[in-house]
Amino acid sequence: MADTPLVGIVMGSKSDMDVVQECADQLDEFGVPYEMMVASAHRNPGRVHEWASGAAERGIRVVIAAAGKSAHLGGVVAALTPLPVITVPIRTSDLGGLDSLLSMVQMPKGVPVACVAINGAKNAAILATQILGTAMPEYRERMVTFKREMAED
Repeated sequence: MADTPLVGIVMGSKSDMDVVQECADQLDEFGVPYEMMVASAHRNPGRVHEWASGAAERGIRVVIAAAGKSAHLGGVVAALTPLPVITVPIRTSDLGGLDSLLSMVQMPKGVPVACVAINGAKNAAILATQILGTAMPEYRERMVTFKREMAED
């Protein structure tokens, strides 16, 4: 992307891309620049650490972390960055995503994450844009327009 990314998207596996693409598409619709990568908190912890701990310095303002099964990615990222982290639990074949959801919402004190619905990547993009809109009027205006258009449908 030509602009400095404001949202960092990380997913635990390439298989999460089908869901995460909805997030990227929504951010594109809002004109929000983002970066995206695949890295597992379990299989690539060093890569996750490097990416998350440097996110704020790269200009990222909000992180979206999507993962399934033993979904620790969002919590690990939240432990490594001062930025707000939005988690997306991915539906799994074992427990339908409930395992992912519970891994994300049961964070210890001091390591908060926001959590959207199972496979709720589009809502993660909307929430990220709303967060950006608290300090960036252009994104607040995009959200006002989005909400108005949604109400007209």
